[in-house]
Amino acid sequence: MYGHLNNAVYYQLFDTVINGWLAEHVGGSPVDAPVQGVVAESSCRFLAEVGFPDLVVVGLRVERLGNSSVTYALGLFRGGPEPTLAALGRWVHVYIDTRARRSVPIPSPIREALTTLLPPDGSPAEELA
Repeated sequence: MYGHLNNAVYYQLFDTVINGWLAEHVGGSPVDAPVQGVVAESSCRFLAEVGFPDLVVVGLRVERLGNSSVTYALGLFRGGPEPTLAALGRWVHVYIDTRARRSVPIPSPIREALTTLLPPDGSPAEELA
């Protein structure tokens, strides 16, 4: 309608990238899991317009890995010969016991996988390129 990607679609892309990465690197289905990550906070800063038929690429890093939560940093790039950073996302998952609905420590297999997304030097994930 407005000629650009609707703001809600950015959140859908971020959610899909994070959950797709978790499914690929940890496996299992969160539907029946006794512990799952739920979104506690999300944000998006829009930097450049994206529209049809632009191709997009989303970069993913872990910004902070806590005891029961993980903060992701995402960069959405408009593709092409010279990719343009179009949006910066932030996404917080808090891990909960699905029955008690209370926060719990991130399970070891998930934590081990998430550490691979931390910046190699331990610095904040400010650059996603």
